[in-house]
Amino acid sequence: YLLRKVTEKAALASYNWIGRGNKTGGDSAAVEAMRASLEELKINGTIVIGEGEKDEAPQLYNGEVFGNKDASDQLDIAVDPLEGTTFLADGQTNAMAVIATAPKGTMFDPGPAFYMEKFAAPAETRGKIDMDWPIDKKLLTVAKLIEKDIENLTVFVLDKPRHRSLIEEINHAGARVALYPAGDIAGALMAAIPDSEVDVLMGTGGTPEGIISASAIRAMGGEFLGRLDPQLATELVRVRDADLDTKRWYDRDELIGSDDVHFCATGITSGMLFSGVNQTKHHFQTETLIVTGTRKEMVSLTNWHRR
Repeated sequence: YLLRKVTEKAALASYNWIGRGNKTGGDSAAVEAMRASLEELKINGTIVIGEGEKDEAPQLYNGEVFGNKDASDQLDIAVDPLEGTTFLADGQTNAMAVIATAPKGTMFDPGPAFYMEKFAAPAETRGKIDMDWPIDKKLLTVAKLIEKDIENLTVFVLDKPRHRSLIEEINHAGARVALYPAGDIAGALMAAIPDSEVDVLMGTGGTPEGIISASAIRAMGGEFLGRLDPQLATELVRVRDADLDTKRWYDRDELIGSDDVHFCATGITSGMLFSGVNQTKHHFQTETLIVTGTRKEMVSLTNWHRR
């Protein structure tokens, strides 16, 4: 539960930037608040998955060490201080502050790969979807496994030009598409949560968001697979130089190699998973989702912070 303080402080710091049209301002505030909170934790933690470079935004750098170097808890850390910078700047839904931790050496390090193609689905589909299958076969199989008609299957996809053909194939298969400009951590988690508004997540988004999603979904028991999918010319060169495989689909347990994983997210603007920060006369109210792998437990926590 200590992780909630990290995401709550990041969410509160970025609250005043909602709807102001300034992505960098909100991101900077969230990053600095999260950095200060991490320094206070009684852990020996290293940022394995930072956020910001792919957007040329403020960031917590890969390799940054936080807490007490002599602490017994040695952790890999993945962060997204402000997931949904555009949402926040435009005053839209689904902006959140997110962190995930796992024992040192168990979190996949994608190196210079900024983008990842992802597939997320409920626990019933675990190990039963071949990523070489065509889109229609994947979706028909998911529908059968979760006992749902294909026409009632909803697929979360980021609203990006690169997904035009994917959207057409999903519609051709008979499923529905839920398009969002950002927020695929929320989309991935919704896909893994039974009876939610989303059944599947597909398409390419940020690698940090992919690793963070895999952390939560491993703890929840759902399905997640990811493939490094460079989108920028400079990224492609760096990925090739690092000899990373862009054809291989990594299993959830390859991305996060331990059940002792912790995920924590606090809403900044209200969205699919939880309510955003709410300001009252005397307090700020936050809602945080905490997922713990060893307990297979998912908890929603509401907190009031005196102004």
